[in-house]
Amino acid sequence: MPKTRRYHPVVAQFVDLRSDTVTRPTPAMREAMAQAEVGDDGYGEDPTVNALEAAFAARVGMQAALFVPSGTMANQIALRVLAPPGTTVIAGRRQHLVAYEIGAAGRNASVQLSPVDDDDGLVDPAEVLWAREGAENHLPTPGMVAIENTHMASGGQVWSPESLKDLLAAAGSLPIHVDGARIFNAEVASGVSAAQMVEGAATVMACLSKGLCAPVGSLLAGSSSVIAEAREERRRLGGAMRQAGVIAAAGLVALESMVERLAEDHRRAQRLADAVAARWPRSGLDPATVITNVVVFTHPDPPALIGHLQAAGVLAGTIAPGTVRLMTHHDVDDDGIERAVAALAGAPT
Repeated sequence: MPKTRRYHPVVAQFVDLRSDTVTRPTPAMREAMAQAEVGDDGYGEDPTVNALEAAFAARVGMQAALFVPSGTMANQIALRVLAPPGTTVIAGRRQHLVAYEIGAAGRNASVQLSPVDDDDGLVDPAEVLWAREGAENHLPTPGMVAIENTHMASGGQVWSPESLKDLLAAAGSLPIHVDGARIFNAEVASGVSAAQMVEGAATVMACLSKGLCAPVGSLLAGSSSVIAEAREERRRLGGAMRQAGVIAAAGLVALESMVERLAEDHRRAQRLADAVAARWPRSGLDPATVITNVVVFTHPDPPALIGHLQAAGVLAGTIAPGTVRLMTHHDVDDDGIERAVAALAGAPT
């Protein structure tokens, strides 16, 4: 008989702070997956997928939603639906859509990205106004605006509804897509509902497979007409699924029971941020700015630091040259955080 695959014991003993994508489904999710009622989602007949899409749409205040395999696919579908070919997409230069999708926008959507400064996690409305005016002066025509909430590269910063309203005013008729991979982290950290945070946006995406612990899947929400078109684009990108209720069931558990507990991840990230700031006061990290589950800081020798941490049983990663990231999540408890704090305290400068 073939051997049952198990988690490698060497990996299992690490405190894994590389990303919140490493979370594993909870026992409740596994049970829901085993018992899920399924149908053919290609025909719109999977009742569990339909329930998940309806639940997410209601949660973010949109008319409809679409279940897709990944957040990157959701972002790419939004580009194909909202931005006419040949136009530009105004987005922060460090957003996932710009920096971490290996040039997918140009490959998939026939658009040109127009990156703007987003060091504080925000897109300046003045940049959008300038781009719109530029189109009247022989510069490329903007087709849409994209933002990220929370903004990972700036340390999980949160967009307020007021900031989005200012951007909506500057965008005018340009649609806005919200890459809300961690929108529920933003909701928990701010106390503002996800629906309020995206009010006025054309579309919003959220990942179920990060801090919410589902094994796979993201959702894209918008108006009924936008999501109908998005469903066609999902097929073109090879993302149509069949008896997907098996994984959608875990997504329902994620939405129903895993959002509020994100506050634990935020508290633990604060503990890590304090340790980093104490060890490297010049790292550029202000612990007061760490309000979600992302700790980002500069270091003169990230490979040496990551090697030291791994030797101490802690996994970390980088997001840019000279920039280290630690991320808290459901699978790292308080004991794991204290192991990481001890490893950081003993790290070389």
